[in-house]
Amino acid sequence: MISRVYNFNPGPATLPLPVLEKAREELLNYQGTGMSIMEISHRSRQFEEIIASAEACFLELAGLDKNYRVLFLQGGASLQFMMIPYTFLSAGKTADYIVTGAFAEKALQEASLIGNTHTAASTKNTGFSTIPAQEELSLSPNPAYLHLTTNNTIYGTQWKYTPACGNIPLIADMSSDILSREMDLTKFSLFYAGAQKNLGPAGVTVVVIHKSMLEKVPDNIPKIFSYKTHADTNSLYNTPPCFSVYILKLVLEWLKDQGGPQAMGLLNGKKASLIYNAIDQSKNFYRGHAQKKDRSSMNITFRLPTEDLENIFLQEAAAEGLTGLKGHRSVGGVRASIYNAMPLEGCEILANFMENFCSNNISQQE
Repeated sequence: MISRVYNFNPGPATLPLPVLEKAREELLNYQGTGMSIMEISHRSRQFEEIIASAEACFLELAGLDKNYRVLFLQGGASLQFMMIPYTFLSAGKTADYIVTGAFAEKALQEASLIGNTHTAASTKNTGFSTIPAQEELSLSPNPAYLHLTTNNTIYGTQWKYTPACGNIPLIADMSSDILSREMDLTKFSLFYAGAQKNLGPAGVTVVVIHKSMLEKVPDNIPKIFSYKTHADTNSLYNTPPCFSVYILKLVLEWLKDQGGPQAMGLLNGKKASLIYNAIDQSKNFYRGHAQKKDRSSMNITFRLPTEDLENIFLQEAAAEGLTGLKGHRSVGGVRASIYNAMPLEGCEILANFMENFCSNNISQQE
């Protein structure tokens, strides 16, 4: 077997090795069908069982009851940026958005094409290095919903609390930290995530929606854009991304075996601490982008003294089997994405590499 690297890419991202091995075992002959999961009908009993099992496992891991539905859609989080206001932002209403990064900004921009929007808070003036406190939120009168992005993939910040908004429906893009820590998800009326960071491969988007929100879905919208359509057909209204849903189910089962979000939250905190300690103890050789109180446990962003050193860092890291560390073009530097499937060992090796690289190059900081 070709040796595997430690993949710190932000998405598509690393997957659990046991999941890949299971998929390999079943690739040519899924459960005695004589066909790959990519070949069987999405109307078959076998695939309907995959969909039902994935929904049940997700609800269990999330601590949610059957008042919620789990939908497996396409179009990524980007389609949700449109579908949410298209569905819930009616004439005369306003949708409130908290802008903490590029994807939150894109969600707001899409909604503004559909109806009235209001920025309840923005951290753009800090370079998206912070998360607003509760007292900094300024909601519009009686908004249709409040939208936030729980983890900032590009800039490396993360919400550590859930904002209070009374009876206003709370909606969240959780693409880069879904099921990575213990959260009270009953506070959300709808949340969604592109699978390619923490849940599985690219191609499927998970949307979790409370039944009270399904009741608000208008009947006069195209069926493909209707959450009600997808709920009524168990995500089988049109051909779903079958292989992506199958892998997602395996990832959920793996996550359950690991102890679920509570256990993963403890492990992810330990993983993040290793890398943040390497940053903090480097005498400012490494400079983290996010303020300490708002640091993400999923995406760790930092700069080195010069761009030349950053390029050397990335080259030498890749030679050590540490790949996908290049920062987003809008921030530059280095970004380590340490989603659930990244093993503790990968973070230990990266932290040791950072310490050694700092020791060997700190003189260039002067």
